[in-house]
Order: sequence, then structure tokens, then C-alpha cells
Amino acid sequence: MNRSNPETSDRSVSRGSDFLQLDPADAPPGGLSDWLAGRLRAAIADGRLPVGSRLPATRVLAADLHVSRGVVTEAYQRLVADGHIAGRGRAGTVVVAAPLTAPTPIAPTPAGAGASFSGTPGSDVFDVLRDASARIDLTPGVPDLSAFPRAAWQRAERTVLRALPASALGYGDPRGAAPLRAAAAHWLARNRGLRADPDAIVIVAGTAQALGLITRVLARDGVDTVAVEDPGSLGVRQHLRHWGMRTPPVPVDTDGVRVDALRATAAPAVLLTPAHQFPTGTVLGGHRRRDLMTWAADGGLVIEDDYDAEHRYDRAPVPALRSMLTDRVFYTGSVSKLLAPALRTGWLLPPPAHLDAIVDEKRFADLGNAALPQLVLAELMESGEMERNLRLARRRHRQRRDTMITAIGAHLPGAAVHGTAAGLHLTVTFTGRFRDTDLAAAALGRGVKAHPLSWHAQRPCPPGLVLGYAAVPASDITDGVAVLGQALRDLL
Repeated sequence: MNRSNPETSDRSVSRGSDFLQLDPADAPPGGLSDWLAGRLRAAIADGRLPVGSRLPATRVLAADLHVSRGVVTEAYQRLVADGHIAGRGRAGTVVVAAPLTAPTPIAPTPAGAGASFSGTPGSDVFDVLRDASARIDLTPGVPDLSAFPRAAWQRAERTVLRALPASALGYGDPRGAAPLRAAAAHWLARNRGLRADPDAIVIVAGTAQALGLITRVLARDGVDTVAVEDPGSLGVRQHLRHWGMRTPPVPVDTDGVRVDALRATAAPAVLLTPAHQFPTGTVLGGHRRRDLMTWAADGGLVIEDDYDAEHRYDRAPVPALRSMLTDRVFYTGSVSKLLAPALRTGWLLPPPAHLDAIVDEKRFADLGNAALPQLVLAELMESGEMERNLRLARRRHRQRRDTMITAIGAHLPGAAVHGTAAGLHLTVTFTGRFRDTDLAAAALGRGVKAHPLSWHAQRPCPPGLVLGYAAVPASDITDGVAVLGQALRDLL
């Protein structure tokens, strides 16, 4: 009997798979997993593997390609980390999100995005930068949009529509749909240590609308000044100024906002990001919280922007200020960093004395948010899907943060890194005499977007960059930071 050698037989078999016409001969030496992950990612992006489609079992695909199962497993794990695929038990491995594709980068013209880095940022600066072409987007403030739980959202939508009475399609409560106010109260109790009566919650079109409602109510009470952290969010400062508020800066150090400096401004109100200060990432320390409570007891009001506190990795949770200062805090939060800014949905808890005035402002602003998305979001939250998505996001974001820290060490060795324990971004500062706006403009010319730290500061500050990592695959993070390093060396 002729018994052929199995290894010789395997070598004589044509390698490759009908699945996506994959041929491992196309892979570079030693790069099978990289090659396979790239091919799968490209197929998801161009629609050959649409959301909901099932990938072959690792054992099956490895046998087809005549590679080790570990090669396929590693490739799948990279796509899981990027949020593009997920294991579904007996249903196998399924595509859950398509990667965002960016156009080929072009150098900005003097009238385009590059010009936005010169002079004082205009009111449209973020729109201009968002529309600029770039290969890698490291701007802060956006979660991984490709990981939006589309299938879970569709299930929640079907559940809501099956049970929805016709009467629910009419005009509703300007405070928002009762199921979402209840779901938000439950969410805040579980995740932010904050007990709230659903009747005291107002559903708003994101934190931006919350700021508009708050400032109009405060203006009616004679308030024309809201102090802000420095450095602090340029976008928030722009919104406050649009509604007629002066925004004196209050310095921030490693323990958060300096309450002594807040007192020195004589401002009757202050906007804070105490759980994860933007952009430095510091947490308001215990003694500062006590000082702030004393300041508030003397008549001060706090606007608490709790924009991304659920995203924490290396530290214990920090309770919301509102849980300690119910009568003096306007608390704002949203799903923009939890799910997607496109939902334009958030919640506002005013101090009890201001609730009726806030509801009036909301009523005359828009009669209340659209009801159907509120009901779907409520179902998503109460079913546990949003917390499940948050747990997955935390793991993915931690990996991307670690990748960015490693890349900074390799390509920006002189940079100091701030705010790594939580959030969706980190900040780097540099020594040397140069303008961080020049560095950001040079990076954009090379196809990488980032915020200069000076945008977010009213007082002089060291040159720096604010870098988002949550929405960027690990390989792009490494490449993007390498571009920043080259741009910095060329600038110096």
C-alpha cells in the first residue's frame, strides 16, 4: 500500500479559502495574523462582510488556509479588540460594527482647517477640524463609533414598537419620556452613586442644550458669570459665552480646581468636571470637595459636567458631586461618550429650587426631545445592554490607551503624559519654546488630527496636545503618534 507522508501531502494541496478568496501566499513573511486581520477588516469596511454576518470557525478557516489555528485566533482577537466582531456563543463569531473609513489625506489650504490653528479659535473651529481630511483622527471627545450596538438597538426598537400604544405618538412631557427618566435614575444610582427622583430629571438634547437651559435660568436670576476650570473645555466655554456668560478662569492643579482661586473670582457659579477633569484628567480631591461644599453653602452654584466618568481603568469610582450637594448642583450627563453623540440625548438634574424654571425653558425650547429614540434608549438601558456595551468598551479602550502610552514613550520621549487612569483621551505636555498650534497644524498636514492644549486654556500653559484614543484602532494610534513625533522633531 502506498502511504504518502502527510506533510508532503499538505504541501501539495493548494492553500487558500473560498471565504473572501483568501490566499496566505499573499501574506508577508512572519505576518500571517497581521495579513488576515487586515483582509477581514477591509472586507467589513467595504461591505463584503456586512454587520450581522458570521465568520468561519477558527478551526475551519485554519484548515482551509493550512495555517495554525493560533494565526486565525490572533487575527480574530484583534478585530474583537477593535470592536468589529464579537463572539456570540453558539451563533459563532459575528460582525457587529464596520470600521470608519477616512478619505485620503490632503494638505490643508490656508483657508481650510490649517488656518483654524492660527489666532483665536472661532465658533466653528470644531466643525472645520471635523470636516478636514485626515488619515488618523486623534481628536478627543468621541467613543468608538464603530462599536455602537446596532443589533441591540434594533432589538430594543422592535420591542418598543410592538408594545407602543398609539397615544404615545402624541405630544409628551417636556421633561422627557417617563421610561427614560426612570432608566436614567437607575443608571445614575448604579453607576454614579447618585439617587435621583425620575420626576426631578429633565431629558435634554445633550450637555450642550443643558448648558443653554441653565444659563438662561441663571441669567433671569441676575447671574452673568460662570467661572470655568483652566485649562478646561473650549467647547463648553464657547457655549457659555454664546449665552452671555463671562467665564473667568480658575486654575487646576493635580488635586483639581483650586477653590481659593474660585473664591477670588467672586463668581456666583462655576462649571466643573470633577470626576475626570478635562483635559488634564485629574480627580477633584477630598479636601477640595470639602472646600467646594463650604463655598456652595455660602451661596455658590455648581454646574457638574459628568461627561465620561463611567470610563475608568486604573482607579476606584468617584461619586458625583451632586450626591453630596443636591441643593447647589446642576448635574449634567449624556450618552454621547457612552454610545454616540449622534443620539443627542442627555439628562439634567437641576437643584430643586430651579427645577420648574428649567422645565419651562425646555418646554419653550422644543416641547421635549423626540419620544421614540427616548423609549428605545430606555429599553436598551433597562435591558442591561448599555452596561454590557460599556464593559466591552472599557476593555477595548484600556488596550488602546496602553498602546498610546507605549507609542508616546517611543516617539515622544520627552513628553509628560497626564490623565491616563480614566476617560477617552490623555494629554501630553512638552518642554521647549514652540507653539502647540504649529505642531497641530504640522500634524494635520501629515494626515493626523489632534487638539492643541492651548485651545483649552485661557492663561499661558506649556505646549501640549490633547489626544483621543477611544475611536482609533491600535495600529493607527501607533502610526499617528509616530507622525506627531516626526512633526515635533521637524518643528524643533
